[in-house]
Amino acid sequence: MNNAQRHDFFATLKNQNPEPTTELNYSSTFELLIAVILSAQATDVGVNKATDKLYPIANTPETILALGVDGLKHYIKTIGLFNSKAANVIKTCRQLIELHDSVVPDDREALEALPGVGRKTANVILNTVFKHPVIAVDTHLFRLSNRTGLAKGKTVRAVEDRLMKVVPKEFMQDAHHWLILHGRYVCTARKPLCEQCVVSHTCDDFKRQQKKIVNN
Repeated sequence: MNNAQRHDFFATLKNQNPEPTTELNYSSTFELLIAVILSAQATDVGVNKATDKLYPIANTPETILALGVDGLKHYIKTIGLFNSKAANVIKTCRQLIELHDSVVPDDREALEALPGVGRKTANVILNTVFKHPVIAVDTHLFRLSNRTGLAKGKTVRAVEDRLMKVVPKEFMQDAHHWLILHGRYVCTARKPLCEQCVVSHTCDDFKRQQKKIVNN
C-alpha cells in the first residue's frame, strides 16, 4: 500500500464513520481506564455487561477500593482472568488515590506505572480521552495492518511505530478507532469480509487474491 492508497483508505473509512469511538461503555476517564484494563483478552460486550453492574455501585477509585479484591471479583467474574484483573484494579485505585489525587494522569509514564496498564491501555486513554495522536495496537489492528499492507511489522510495537510514520496527519486522531472497528467487524481473522469491505481496493492481500483468480 502506497501513501496515496493510505490516504484513500482512511478517507473512505472516515466517510463511512465520521466520528468513531470505543465500544466500551463509560462516563468518566476513570471508568474508561478500568474498562480497558478489564478488556484484555476479553470482548467489549463482556466487559460492558460487567461494568454495567459494577459502575452503579462503584465507579471511583475510593468506592472500588472499598469493595476490596473479593468484592470486585463478584462483579467481574464473568470476564477472563478476573482474579488477576481484580488485584490489578484494586492496586491501581490505591495508586491513583495516593499519587494522583484520584485523577487519571494525562501522561504515558504515569499511566504505564499503574498495575495492569501497559502501552496499549495507556494509548487508548491518551487517544480517546486526552486526544493525543497515538495508536493502540491490539490483535485486530495488528492483523489488519499486516494483511492490508497499511503498516507491516513482526511485533506490535513495530506496527505501532510504522503506523505513526505512515498514517496521514489529518486522520491520526481517529485512526485507532477506525482500524479496530474495521478489524473487528470486516477484516476478521478467519474469514475477512472482503466483498463487503469499502477499502478492499487499497488492500494488498485483496489484490493478491484477485490476481490469483485472474491467473487461474
